[in-house]
Amino acid sequence: MQMVKKVSLIVFLVWLAVLVFMPKRAFYYSLEEALAQKDIRLNEAQINEGWFGLDVENVTLYVKGIEIAKIKELSFFTLLFYTSIQIEDVEVDEALHSKVPASIQEATLTHTLFMPLSVSVDANGSFGQVEGKVNLLEGTMHLDFTKATDIQTLKPFLKKNEKGWYYEGSF
Repeated sequence: MQMVKKVSLIVFLVWLAVLVFMPKRAFYYSLEEALAQKDIRLNEAQINEGWFGLDVENVTLYVKGIEIAKIKELSFFTLLFYTSIQIEDVEVDEALHSKVPASIQEATLTHTLFMPLSVSVDANGSFGQVEGKVNLLEGTMHLDFTKATDIQTLKPFLKKNEKGWYYEGSF
C-alpha cells in the first residue's frame, strides 16, 4: 500500500510540474502560426502567464488583413486532460453588423481527453445563448440557440426544429 501511495505522489508531482513549467507562451505562438497559415492574424496587447493557463488581453482579430473583431480577453486553461478557452467581450467591426451579431459577452470552448474528437461550445451575446458541439474528425458543428433574442441577421443560416433554432455547418 505504501508503494501505491509513493507512486501516486510521484505521478501527481510530475503532472503538476509539467503543468506549471509548460511553455504556455510557445503554445500560444504556435496557435498564432497555425492561424496565420489560414490568413487569420491575432494582434494582442498583453500576454500574462499563470500556473495553469495564459491570459491574452486586448486582441484584434484580422482575416485577410481586414479587422474583424476586438476581443477584450482570451483565457487559456489546461490540466492536460481538460482544456478550456474562455473568450470575453467580443465586439465585431461595424461593417459586419448586418451579417453577424454585434457582440459576444462570453464564449467558452472546452475539450477533454475523454472526448478527444469533440469540442463543446457555450456562448452568450446579443443573439442570446448558444450551446453546441464541434466534431473535429468530421469537421462539423451543431449549435443550439437555447435562448434566442436578436437573431434576425442569423436567420438565413439557421434551421428550426421542435426545440428551437439551430445552426449546422462544416469547415
